Amino acid sequence: MQKRIFFKRLFVGLLLAIIVCMGVVIYQLQASLHAVQTALGDNQRISVLEQAVSDNYYESVDDSKLMDGALKGYISALDDPYSGYLTNEEYHQWQSNEAGVSVGIGVTVTLTEDESGLQIVSVENPSPAKLAGLQADDVITAVDGETVANLGYQEAVSHVRGEADTSVELTIQRGKTELKKTVQRQEMQVTSAYGTMLENKIGYIRVASFKENTVEQFQNALNQLLKQGAKGLVFDVREDGGGLVAALEKIVDPLLPAGDIATATYQDGTTKVLVHSDANELNLPMMVLVNGNTASAAELFTASLKDFGKAEVIGEQTFGKGIMQNTFELPDGGAVTLTVATYQTTKGECYHGVGITPDVIMEEDYEKVDFDHPNPEQDAQLKQAMELLQSKISS
Repeated sequence: MQKRIFFKRLFVGLLLAIIVCMGVVIYQLQASLHAVQTALGDNQRISVLEQAVSDNYYESVDDSKLMDGALKGYISALDDPYSGYLTNEEYHQWQSNEAGVSVGIGVTVTLTEDESGLQIVSVENPSPAKLAGLQADDVITAVDGETVANLGYQEAVSHVRGEADTSVELTIQRGKTELKKTVQRQEMQVTSAYGTMLENKIGYIRVASFKENTVEQFQNALNQLLKQGAKGLVFDVREDGGGLVAALEKIVDPLLPAGDIATATYQDGTTKVLVHSDANELNLPMMVLVNGNTASAAELFTASLKDFGKAEVIGEQTFGKGIMQNTFELPDGGAVTLTVATYQTTKGECYHGVGITPDVIMEEDYEKVDFDHPNPEQDAQLKQAMELLQSKISS
């Protein structure tokens, strides 16, 4: 009798187990079917839209261009200004830019007030533009025969840049004179960090952005100033919109004590060390100059020196970008850039949306500031930094 009861219970248990397993399988199948139906539904919506355009749009369409637009729209729906889809061409330009390499003629331009031309703000020396005789305040009114007014700003700039080892014909308005200039485009290294010695052995290092080649340029500038006997340092990251965190890590490493400097926090709550410093540490008084356009990696540079007690910060509240993007290459040759994490120093809080408050808050008239030729008599923030450094050096 007991054996019969035992086997009966065993049978019931096995039956219940089978029923539970079948329930799990059915649930998983339903979930998978729902996912497939959703995907099919989305694909059907795209197909219907594609067919409507194909059947009704009054002009012929470029399918590849439409797909690029669809992919850009998909990412733009994230409502994140720092995420985006890059076409193959845009991705290659992005890679060159991050490496600190630009293709073009070597000019900085801005759109004229009437939006009919590109006014040249500065001409790099040396550069193809300099060789062709272009000057600051020249206005580019047409590129390869197409007017800037028709092209629009972004398209006109893209046309001027073009590809390396090709030429571009520019129509230039210089005062009342119209000129035609043919300029050979070339690949150029961008200078994003440089230094000079100021009065009383105070070294000045300007960091305009954080790119791959910024590391070598920064190290060269720092080493040169130390060889010249610098007793204090001013780091100028005003108008620096940031760049590569990998470049930032190599730049702050020789300035900071050993240990973890900054961490990133990802979607699932996990954290990862973002910036680490070795035991080599520079012991000199330092100042950092910032303003409202100091952002991203430039802010992390500032926060690292400030939070670890290595430097005082002078200037205006910074921009407040404490989030990090990664760029993923796609099979079609394009790429997608996505915001993946927030970050902060190991001694501070995340400053995203808030910014970094300087130790000394000062406004500046940037029309008087010449980053290429730093002059404390025309730059109140720089003058304040030098005075504070001098008091530390003397004490």
